[in-house]
Amino acid sequence: MALPALTPSQRAEALQKAKAVRKERGDLMAQLKAGTLPLTDLLAHKDAVVGKIRVRRVLESLPGIGTVRAGQLLSELGISESRRVQGLGSGQRARLLALFPSRD
Repeated sequence: MALPALTPSQRAEALQKAKAVRKERGDLMAQLKAGTLPLTDLLAHKDAVVGKIRVRRVLESLPGIGTVRAGQLLSELGISESRRVQGLGSGQRARLLALFPSRD
């Protein structure tokens, strides 16, 4: 299936929208890394911006979790490397939150 032809203004609008979404995701990951946004709050978001983030990227953004540990955690939790937040099952979500309880 071919992509629809976009006018220059439609293309510019789509690029701006994509840039805004990337910035919002980056800001969320930075807040997670800084510890100002708890994992429970991030996973509570039901919007597409959060839903399309890969779980691996979320784990790597947590303080003290690197690439290797994130891979180990995904394996232990039975979560695919390519799984996105919106695709987490209720059991997977519960196991993930049990590993990282809220510190409120």
